[in-house]
Amino acid sequence: MNLSFVLIIMPVELPDRLANMKPSERSEKAMLTGNAQPSDVFCSVPGRLSLLSSTSKYKVTVAEVQRRLSPPECLNASLLGGVLRRAKSKNGGRLLREKLEKIGLNLPAGRRKAANVTLLTSLVEGEAIHLARDFGYVCETEFPAKQVAEYLSRQHCEPQDSYRRKELLHATKQITKELMDLLNQDRSPLCNTRPQHILDPSIQRHLTHFSLISHGFGSPAIVAALTAIQKFLSESLNHLEKMYPGNGSGVTSSQQSNLDTNKSKDSSLMNDMKK
Repeated sequence: MNLSFVLIIMPVELPDRLANMKPSERSEKAMLTGNAQPSDVFCSVPGRLSLLSSTSKYKVTVAEVQRRLSPPECLNASLLGGVLRRAKSKNGGRLLREKLEKIGLNLPAGRRKAANVTLLTSLVEGEAIHLARDFGYVCETEFPAKQVAEYLSRQHCEPQDSYRRKELLHATKQITKELMDLLNQDRSPLCNTRPQHILDPSIQRHLTHFSLISHGFGSPAIVAALTAIQKFLSESLNHLEKMYPGNGSGVTSSQQSNLDTNKSKDSSLMNDMKK
């Protein structure tokens, strides 16, 4: 399971709240005008989700700060200070703006945020990726795919239902695989990496928007959930195969003959009605 996701800054569609902001309060992208490089470390931030006995620290790059100041979030000084775990003080906002100005990033006073604040807003990219990785591990190792598959299959244990159910399971596996393959090609901007795009820009920009809002958590978390679903689907097929081995459909020859006869009768009846 690939949970290594990276992002590339691209233009994104602006929400109504951002579109209504004054030009002086927002920009398409916070531009670096100083000597700082995007890969430079701006600060280190203690994790919010770690236990006290194992607190992790995450490096926040200049590129990440630049992303947090740009659409779709456009964080203000208060929110950015909270994300970077800077102690509240009378001059905290001014001091943060001065530090940003030294690396060429402008954070206007009185700026309004553009996106709704969620629990993910408080996470830096390093911790969001860490959370997605741990979620993926739990989905892969602890999700009771076999037990759930057997429980649900018992509710569809009639031989005449098994063939249709297998068709549905195979079709669902195909669709979920297509979505997983797409998300695994996401090359949205994260931390200090800038990989080449794989996907068409028309879809990559939407995945980038999602990644910017979730700080790298979104796509790998969905892949983790889909991996658990794929495991459930495979276990369901295995269980049906054990219940109805041999012909694959779970229907005996005599039962299949009766089904074919009924289908033929139904078809003849429909033709007579049309006449």
